[in-house]
Amino acid sequence: MYGAKAIYGWIIQLRARLSLRPIQKPRKIALLSLLFAVCTGLQLVPRPPGLEFTSLITFCTGVVFGSIFGASLGCFVMLVNAFLSPYGLAGLNAPFQMLGMSLVGAAGGFYKISRGGNARFYAETAILGAFLTFIYYAIVDVGYGIYYALFLSRLSLLEAVVLAQVTGIVFTAIYVVTNTIIFGIGAVPLVSAIQRILGR
Repeated sequence: MYGAKAIYGWIIQLRARLSLRPIQKPRKIALLSLLFAVCTGLQLVPRPPGLEFTSLITFCTGVVFGSIFGASLGCFVMLVNAFLSPYGLAGLNAPFQMLGMSLVGAAGGFYKISRGGNARFYAETAILGAFLTFIYYAIVDVGYGIYYALFLSRLSLLEAVVLAQVTGIVFTAIYVVTNTIIFGIGAVPLVSAIQRILGR
């Protein structure tokens, strides 16, 4: 009799789990599609220098869905941006932009926000925003350096990369400052909102 009850209870639990999957999977796909569309739209709209939200959304996607989804979102958004950006074709620099944004998304997968109201997470995400933005632009500037070395100057590859890093330092600094603020204010609420939509 006890064995029959145990089997019945196991069947009820299995049925409950299976009944949730058809609801959660489309919701997850729809939400990822929406995040991709929003990221791509924001990336393709002309905006003031130093203001971008792609890094924030990519990072938060990694936090909620894991490194693979975060990296994939960043990679595909920058691939679309490489061809449709209002600032022109990315050309040789496209793989470096894709790699940099993929790292931002992958980094999100290693960071977990367990309590949205905790002030520590606001400070940590602000610092992470600054660090990841710096890494992203360091990678992108390597792409510019390779382009300089191959097509625009007679500098060696190392000299061209150093030149690109130095000439891009002001631009990088502006983005680091703005992304520090954007991540510090927006990362925790955005992660919480995504998790609520998923019913977590």
